[in-house]
Amino acid sequence: MKRRAILGRAAAAAPAAAAALAAPAIAQTQAPEVRWRLTSSFPRNLDILFGSAEHVARRVAQITENRFQIRTFPAGEIVPGLQVLDAVQAGTVECGQTASYYYIGKDPSFAFFTIVPFGLNSRQMHAWMREGGGRQLADELYGDYGVLGFTLGDTGAQMGGWFRNEIRSLQEIQGLKFRIAGLGGQVFQRLGAIPQQLAGGDIYPALERGVIDATEWVGPYDDEKLGFVRVARYYYAPGFWEPCAQGVLMVNRRAFEALPESYRHALEIACGEASLAQTARYDHHNPLALRRLVAAGAQLRFWPREILQAAWREAHGLYEDLSARNPRFKKIWESYRRYRDEEYQWFRVAENSYENFAYAAAQGGR
Repeated sequence: MKRRAILGRAAAAAPAAAAALAAPAIAQTQAPEVRWRLTSSFPRNLDILFGSAEHVARRVAQITENRFQIRTFPAGEIVPGLQVLDAVQAGTVECGQTASYYYIGKDPSFAFFTIVPFGLNSRQMHAWMREGGGRQLADELYGDYGVLGFTLGDTGAQMGGWFRNEIRSLQEIQGLKFRIAGLGGQVFQRLGAIPQQLAGGDIYPALERGVIDATEWVGPYDDEKLGFVRVARYYYAPGFWEPCAQGVLMVNRRAFEALPESYRHALEIACGEASLAQTARYDHHNPLALRRLVAAGAQLRFWPREILQAAWREAHGLYEDLSARNPRFKKIWESYRRYRDEEYQWFRVAENSYENFAYAAAQGGR
């Protein structure tokens, strides 16, 4: 009897179920249209950096069948390049592409989530963020500013910058007006330089007019586009203050939480794809651009060991000083340092021993 009653109710419900599967059901499940704006710290002509933001916008639209669209704006069109965090925090825009170390004036802890001098390389940084607790530490910091941070790109190891005059000793760093971002600027200040922080589009005119004596940016491909070789001949390596440099998509928390869950996943997927693409593009284009720069008159130089050793001492002295004044910085530095030192030991065993032989052998075999 009970079974017949259940079957009877199911039969009675069948017409209603069939109606629910008709056209009105499609409308009921259709995702909403969402329009966001993204402001970047980078100019449009830096096609790999700004191109990562465009990649995110394009892929989010594709994944959501154009129902979630993000319009990208280069530095200066909505806010200046170094004000992205403020714009996202205030809700002026829903998201922004930037480098977290631009905001060390708010808290020096921001530096860890781009890079710190003598820090992790790209693979090590990815491992720390994903597996070593870095992501959780970043979330705590960004959360205080009402934003979420999604890794967006990594340049790989950067070059050491363009200088009007050759740097042969520590003495020649004294009084040097050097455009340099993040904690690298504070390390050079401790070495006697005068660090400056300028957005990408402002660097060339400052170098050309002599407002600064030297600048670092990213590497050969971007540096060629910005024309530094025309006003500073000496090109140094390595950028020991940037053994990698992670970008970030900062997203207003309230705007993110208002998204349908599928749109949130689309944004995360797009950032992950763009990050892989950015590193691959730099690894492909940098060696070709370096050849062109040398042909155009760049004088390739390597930092004297005296400067590297002094910078190592000053960097670690800086971390201890900041840790004494800033509990959050101390907490992150303790995690970061333990992870870095463990990774260094492993990379010396396989990666570094291979590279030391193979790279030299390839040059000698020509």
